[in-house]
Amino acid sequence: MLSFAATSQTHFFFLQKPSKVRNPSRPSTAVRSSSSVTEERGKTTPFPGEEALGAKQIPDLKAAKRVVLVRHGQSTWNAEGRIQGSSDFAVLTQKGEAQAETSRQMLIDDSFDVCFSSPLQRSKRTAEIIWDARKEEILTEFDLREIDLYSFQGLLKNEGKAKYGAAYRQWQIDAPNFNIDGHYPVRELWARAKSCWEKILLHESKSILVVAHNAVNQALVATAIGLGTEYFRILLQSNCGVSVLDFTPQPEGGTPNICLNRLNQTPGSPVATGGSGGRKTSKRIILVCHGVSESDLKSSIPYCGDGPMNMLGVIQAQKTAELLLDVKVNTIVSGNKMASVETANSISRVQEAADCLGADCVPRYVETKQIDDLDVETILKQSKKDPSGLQNVQSGWLNRLENETTSSLWDQSQAAWKLLLQELSHGGEEDSVVVAVGHPAAHIAMMGHCLNLTKEWMGSFHLDAGSISVVDFPDGASGRGVIRCINYTAHLGRWSIPITRSTLDDEEF
Repeated sequence: MLSFAATSQTHFFFLQKPSKVRNPSRPSTAVRSSSSVTEERGKTTPFPGEEALGAKQIPDLKAAKRVVLVRHGQSTWNAEGRIQGSSDFAVLTQKGEAQAETSRQMLIDDSFDVCFSSPLQRSKRTAEIIWDARKEEILTEFDLREIDLYSFQGLLKNEGKAKYGAAYRQWQIDAPNFNIDGHYPVRELWARAKSCWEKILLHESKSILVVAHNAVNQALVATAIGLGTEYFRILLQSNCGVSVLDFTPQPEGGTPNICLNRLNQTPGSPVATGGSGGRKTSKRIILVCHGVSESDLKSSIPYCGDGPMNMLGVIQAQKTAELLLDVKVNTIVSGNKMASVETANSISRVQEAADCLGADCVPRYVETKQIDDLDVETILKQSKKDPSGLQNVQSGWLNRLENETTSSLWDQSQAAWKLLLQELSHGGEEDSVVVAVGHPAAHIAMMGHCLNLTKEWMGSFHLDAGSISVVDFPDGASGRGVIRCINYTAHLGRWSIPITRSTLDDEEF
């Protein structure tokens, strides 16, 4: 009998960079080329039937849809460090049940029309806790099961290393080309994820909850925005982490515009842990979107005013500063815009005060500096188009800007990203955390550079005022960045942006 298995969230090693990927919402977009050695390592050869499995694309839509992905809570095999795969022996631990309950409370006021769940009991139980008293039936979808790892299933990670040696090493460092029992698990998963999207999006519902697993949720996010198997383990999915994707029909028809509204909003703090997917990381960049100012409300381009923060902005900055108490920040870099400087100062004051609560404390100095390359407001104001008003900043609004504007934004943000990497590397081998405060558009572009994408991808990501996004560097500042979270807003409490929105009116959505 064919056995199925899947991965747990550990040993997230990744060495190669992508050579070329395609975004399904755009005709053809190439990623910047990397070194010839890296490209050679990243090449993949089709497995039997891969072309047929991967042929299905995101279907055309007539109405906007929002899909909320949730990974299951901690399972018994997660806690044991055992490779789960698509086996169905593990159940939720007490911690996993508590994580699911926290997610239920996070989503309690959000409206969903339907819930899809993996058939595996750890996900089904998580879905039942979150769905709670809602009357609609939970739909079980077999293709939402976790990645199939075949002979690896059930093994402790040290057992897999001892028994399979080179194969286990390849699973760690070159997962897309990893082969076991005649199968390429990651490539099969990507093909299966594309099939899942067709089933999910063709459902009549507009607001959809999907409860599944680590690897399959990674594949769903990646295939939706057009990223290949080389992005496996780059977009993290923690236990009960929430990710949101918006699908917006195009007026002329065809593949909808797709935007990752947020990634991996977790029940716990996204900065409290010092690891990424089971790997210890000592280098981290935290991208903080500045608080809202009164002049932002009067600007036709989102967040492009240049006045002091209003009361909401002050609250957003203070909440962010409190969240960052879980880490020891080395350097804070911001643009020159008043709201950016004020947000940076709020973080600095709280960081310095945190080390001075005792009677014989020694105040700690947190370096702060401003760099011009984080100021993108002037570029955005040159646009002749009005992408949206601040009152309703929509996902993917950067898609509405002219090519000249996005090119300037992209180039300037590349310079800013290089400066941040330089700041990160100043600490040598020691732990280093750099916080960058600026405009959401600048942070979106810098994440694009981190992921080795091109400017056409900027409309595939969304950030709100007061949000944070976290990039870890397990292999040091010169290594590849791993995205821990994007557009995290749970720390804002009652002032956070809702996960879902009313779908009664497509225009409002």
